[in-house]
Amino acid sequence: MPSIFTTLARFSPFRMSSPSSGITAAAAAVAASAPAGSQKATVAAGCFWGVEHEYRKHFEGKGLYDARVGYIGGDSTSPSYRGVCSGSTGHAEATQITFDPKQLSYAQILEFFYKMHDPTTINQQGGDRGTQYRSGIFYHDAEQEKVAREVTAKANAQWWKGKVITEILPAKQWWDAEDYHQLYLVRNPDGYVCASHHVRQFPDLQ
Repeated sequence: MPSIFTTLARFSPFRMSSPSSGITAAAAAVAASAPAGSQKATVAAGCFWGVEHEYRKHFEGKGLYDARVGYIGGDSTSPSYRGVCSGSTGHAEATQITFDPKQLSYAQILEFFYKMHDPTTINQQGGDRGTQYRSGIFYHDAEQEKVAREVTAKANAQWWKGKVITEILPAKQWWDAEDYHQLYLVRNPDGYVCASHHVRQFPDLQ
């Protein structure tokens, strides 16, 4: 079970709020301003604060237009953070990346995904436990599915010794997380960071 410090960090009063409104005005603005030809990638790798932050740190100015946190893969409508953290909605905490495929490939995004979290722990990242912290890739078309399965097979064999349990599923309804979750670690540099969110120094996939 998570330590009392992890629990307090993850469930502080600042993380409780009203239900998400789905696509917020800010997310809609990003979607409207994204250049023609941009694509989306959606991944889940534990606490979405750290996942979003790592992608921004490593790909800002290198083809990344935006990274937003939200919920995917569940059954209920208009999920809230509290509901998702209870495990009752079936959603995963996730990050949706808008990118320029001419500068940043989908394969690069997924290779980074397998470097920056532990894809071998079922419903867990670091001290965070629950289905909302599961590892997942949510593809947006047939080509993304093909790439996701190829990269996963290589990462599993070459990096993770056959222990990868990441789910690969079609991306269905996306719910934007509450506004205070967006850019959380930029606004709160001393905020909670999952211990599993760091970039492993793996050799290039072959």
